[in-house]
Amino acid sequence: MQSFERTTGCGLVNKQQLGSTIYLAGWVQKRRDHGGLIFVDLRDRSGIMQLVFDPTINADTHTQAQALRSEYVIQVSGTVVERTPQTINKELATGEWELRITHLVVLNTAKTLPFSLEDAPQVDEELRLQYRYIDLRRPAMRANFELRNNIIYAMREFFQHESFYEVETPILTKNTPEGAREFLVPSRMHVGSVYALPQSPQLYKQLLMAGGFEKYFQIARCFRDEDLRADRQPEFTQLDIEMSFVQEHDIQSLIERMLHHVFKKVLNITLDIPLQRITFADAFARYGCDKPDLRFGIEIHDTTALFANTELTFLKAILSKGGKIGGIHVHSADFSRSDLEGWVAHAQKLGASGLIWMRIKDEQTIESPITKFLPNDMFALLKTIYHDLSIGSVIFLVAGEYKKAWEVLGKLRLDMARTLKRIPNTMAFCWITDFPLFEYDEAAKRYNAMHHPFTSPQEGWQDQKAEQMKARAYDIVFNGIELGGGSIRIHDSRMQAKVFELLGLSTQQTQQKFGFLLEALEYGFPPHGGIALGLDRLIMLLSGSPSIREVIAFPKTQRGNDPLMEAPTPVTSEHLKEYGLRLLPSIAQAKPE
Repeated sequence: MQSFERTTGCGLVNKQQLGSTIYLAGWVQKRRDHGGLIFVDLRDRSGIMQLVFDPTINADTHTQAQALRSEYVIQVSGTVVERTPQTINKELATGEWELRITHLVVLNTAKTLPFSLEDAPQVDEELRLQYRYIDLRRPAMRANFELRNNIIYAMREFFQHESFYEVETPILTKNTPEGAREFLVPSRMHVGSVYALPQSPQLYKQLLMAGGFEKYFQIARCFRDEDLRADRQPEFTQLDIEMSFVQEHDIQSLIERMLHHVFKKVLNITLDIPLQRITFADAFARYGCDKPDLRFGIEIHDTTALFANTELTFLKAILSKGGKIGGIHVHSADFSRSDLEGWVAHAQKLGASGLIWMRIKDEQTIESPITKFLPNDMFALLKTIYHDLSIGSVIFLVAGEYKKAWEVLGKLRLDMARTLKRIPNTMAFCWITDFPLFEYDEAAKRYNAMHHPFTSPQEGWQDQKAEQMKARAYDIVFNGIELGGGSIRIHDSRMQAKVFELLGLSTQQTQQKFGFLLEALEYGFPPHGGIALGLDRLIMLLSGSPSIREVIAFPKTQRGNDPLMEAPTPVTSEHLKEYGLRLLPSIAQAKPE
């Protein structure tokens, strides 16, 4: 085994070390042979330092350097000297100095890489994940994980100052119906029974409140067996928080102060708090979703009243069934006729039966496929709703059942803003409040919890129908992406049993799945509430990464595979027998050995 010494990092060499002998270790980024002199860029986590191999200083070391290739791992020693003025590299922190090498040790060689670090962003992602340890050498990836580290450290610092306990909760737990599909883990010691990997620490953190902890947080690992996308993985990390004796505003204020601390410490950005609060109903009415992007306008307006006496047959039919007409206003876009027809086709792909457009030519002239059905004073009528209407403005209308029509308009406003480059590079946070307690599942013909079944209903729920009940729940949204959500929890056993009943759970099912919780609620359970924030999503947004896979060290592909470890893998029939399991032929993806 070769011995080596290291006295500083490559990117930490500074003016105070001029004339000193230092020892560096790292990877060869580049080698350049300029005849007599050989230049090597040496890289480690801290940055890059230029090395110079001069045959007049050490001929043997110069000869060794001729064999160096990219990604060789080496250790060197030498003297720090100033570069000549014309060779200073202002893009490097160490660009004013170079290291004149007197000693070189090759710690390890490297085969030709499956892809170069410079070309990695253009390389197929599955190949990058197969060789993730190489992909992680890129400065951009290192920056992502430095940011992740600093954010988590700042969060821990904040919660320590706020007198929270950091508590780890179990990974092997009980499978409970909390909304998402769970991963199940068979037990060899308990044949016929399974553990579940936690969707979240939800029940455990509530039980910590029963234990009198009052203030809990955890950087928690969570697992959900769901279809994947850019901001979803089967295993992910969240900031998990629970508090006793609190109201909604206490938790919201805590999160605002935490974000203010983190943004200032890590990014040197002063976040304006308190954050804007928008009710669920208002968010859907204005933006067609419960996670609005507030960085641009193009809000949805209810235009139904303007068409109350319309002669258009298809609009009359929609309105007669209680449907609505919503619109968005786009100004200064200079759409061509083909552009407008393209948006009609796009709206249909989003689920609309059609899209009506009206372009304002002047106060008397409106260009539209339905011009002949519009009243002469349509410009004035539109102005009562779209107050900033002007010449050249275009109104896009979607008609239909309220929820479906507004969802289409919500997607349309986002797509138009992106296409027209109307989304500024700013940050917009908000709270969404007053969610419905339940949402109805048409296929299953039953109610599901909008958040989870432990969410407390708002006052007056006893006298309301299920579809009228509001939840003491809140989501925090960042640039149109749900960053996290939480609620005030149920701390009364009778209320919790009633919510389970409204969700269609029988007494037997309730006892089987949640008997421990109902019992705990009868032993002096304090009022409590909490929230969880997706750490991967937050860091993805702050780093400008296209997906959370760029901020997770060893992520899965969109198909849930790990190309590096080649997981998941088939299991032998002998191994399955130890757990009392067998694979059904219709389910097995590969025959066991």
